Amino acid sequence: MNIVVCVKQIPDPADPPAMDEARGTLNRSGKLIMDDSDSYGVEMALQLAEQAGGGEVTLVSMAPNNETSGLRTALAMGAAKAVLISDEALAGSDALSTAKVLARSIEKANPDLVVAATESTDGYTGTTPVQLAELLGWPSVTFAKKISIADGKVHVQRQTEVGYDDVECPLPAVVTVTAGVVEPRYPSFKGIMAAKSKPVEQPALVDLGLDASQVGAAGAGQKVVSVEAAPQRASGEIVVDDGDAYQKVVQFLQELKLV
Repeated sequence: MNIVVCVKQIPDPADPPAMDEARGTLNRSGKLIMDDSDSYGVEMALQLAEQAGGGEVTLVSMAPNNETSGLRTALAMGAAKAVLISDEALAGSDALSTAKVLARSIEKANPDLVVAATESTDGYTGTTPVQLAELLGWPSVTFAKKISIADGKVHVQRQTEVGYDDVECPLPAVVTVTAGVVEPRYPSFKGIMAAKSKPVEQPALVDLGLDASQVGAAGAGQKVVSVEAAPQRASGEIVVDDGDAYQKVVQFLQELKLV
């Protein structure tokens, strides 16, 4: 069972976010870490490979400046190897451009299953995994809270607002997992040391059959034209109860058309 996990490396959420004013995008020039939501996908993939009795987990990531810090964390958890696509031409890529790059990398890996987070915590579009599946021509199942593999099919409990749906589809497939689907393991000291020597392949765009006009800002179908701070929340109205406070509350709710 060979599984690919899409891993996004993001600026540390503990640090104040900064914008690249020239591009209108998030500044990613510093050290990047693995998106916390992807740790669930890595753990799920490792468990599925173990349950299958063999195979390996490969990480695929797109990040600037040849950044591998986040990938090393996932490798320390137990993934076997990683593929990093890093090129200045990728700056400003939208979700679809990102999916194109990841799809070409995944095709070369030829996995049985692709696992991804439902959405990243720095973008929250939630569209890249399903775009990826469409480009690969594979079925996709989203919001998985439980995954199992049997008889060449993936069986998923797909989380819904009222419970979950039982879904199955043939392999290969793309499955997105929700936070909390499993408890991610902590990298051991042995795992951290081993991760330093695990291979991280870095193909160029030309190796993927892509050129600069198809990705990055040049290939993006959307553009950020301005970034503004959210307006400060206005102070609320204080109601002094002189015996008729309930009437003021009802009037306030009627003005908001809530009653």
